[in-house]
Amino acid sequence: MNSSVLAAEQLHTIGSPWLWVATIAGVLVLLALDFVVTRKPHEVSMREAVGWTVFYLALPVAFFGILWAGFGSKPATEFITGYLLEKSLSVDNLFVFMLLLAAFAVPAVLAQRVLLFGIVGALVLRGIFIAVGAAALASLDWAFLLFGAVLLLTALKLIRDAVTGQEQEVDISRMRSVRLMRRLMPVTDDYRGTKMAVREAGRRALTPLALVVTAVMATDLVFAIDSVPAVYGVTGDPYLVFATNAFALLGLRALYFVLQAVLARLVHLAYGLAVILGFIGVKLVLHWAHGYWDWLPEIPTAASLLVIVVVLGAVTVTSLLATRGEKDGDSATVDTPAR
Repeated sequence: MNSSVLAAEQLHTIGSPWLWVATIAGVLVLLALDFVVTRKPHEVSMREAVGWTVFYLALPVAFFGILWAGFGSKPATEFITGYLLEKSLSVDNLFVFMLLLAAFAVPAVLAQRVLLFGIVGALVLRGIFIAVGAAALASLDWAFLLFGAVLLLTALKLIRDAVTGQEQEVDISRMRSVRLMRRLMPVTDDYRGTKMAVREAGRRALTPLALVVTAVMATDLVFAIDSVPAVYGVTGDPYLVFATNAFALLGLRALYFVLQAVLARLVHLAYGLAVILGFIGVKLVLHWAHGYWDWLPEIPTAASLLVIVVVLGAVTVTSLLATRGEKDGDSATVDTPAR
C-alpha cells in the first residue's frame, strides 16, 4: 500500500456538515461571550480567571465523552491526545504573549482584550492551515514526511536554544509588523481604552493597542506552522484537528492569568516540547514509511497520549523543583526559546 492510499484512508472524518456547522457556531458563541466579558476593561481577579479556566477545561472533557458515546473510543482518544498536545504548545504561546504585553507596556485592564484578539487570530490562521494541511495530506505522498521533518527541525531548534541558554526577547523596533503599521498610520503615545484607532488633530491614528494586537497575531502565524502538523501526527481527521485547536485556544485568555505568576518557573518546558514534537515527528515519518515498507511499525495514538502526559508531568515537576527557591514572578525575562 503506497502513502497516497494510506493518506486517503487516514483522512476520513467523523465531521458531517451539520457537525461542522454546530461546532463552528459553538466556537463563535463562546468568542462572542468572551468579547462581552472583556467589553468593559478591568483587571482580572484570580477567582474570575480560575472560574473561566475550569469552565474551558470542562468543555473538552464533555466533548470527549460525547465523542466516545457517539463515535467510539478511537476518535475520542485521538481528540483528547491532540487536545493535550495543543494545550501544551499553547502554554508556550503564553510565554510570548507575556513578553509582548510587557514590551508594549499594556495596562493590566486591557491585557485580556489583547489576549482575546490573539486567540481569534490564532483560530483563523489555524483554520487556514488545517484546510491546507488536509489538502496536502490527501494529494501528496510526501506530505507526512514533510510535516515530520518540520517537527523534527523545530524540536532540534528548541533543544539547541535551551542548551545554549538563549533567552526569548521582544524588540518592538525590529518587529516587521509593527514597523509596517507605523509607516501606514501615525500612532498615539498612550492607550485609549479598548479603541484601536482614534481621530487626532483631524487625522486617523492608531493606538498602541492596535500595534500589540498586530504583533500578537503575527506571532500566531509562527506558532501555527508547527502546531497544525503536530496534531495531524495524532489524527488525520480534519474535524478533530479543528476541534483540538479550538478547545485548546479558547481557554487561553483565562489560563494566562492563572499561570501568569508561575510561567517564568516552567524553565524545562522547552525540553518537554522538544521531546513531544520530536516524538510526533518520528511518528509522522514512520507513518509515511509504512506506506512503502509495511514491515515498519506505526506508533499508536495511545502511545502518543502516554508520552505527552508523562513528558508534561515530568518537566512540570522538574521545573518547579529547579526554581523552588525563587519567588513567583521574580524573573523579568523568560528563557523558554521561541519556536
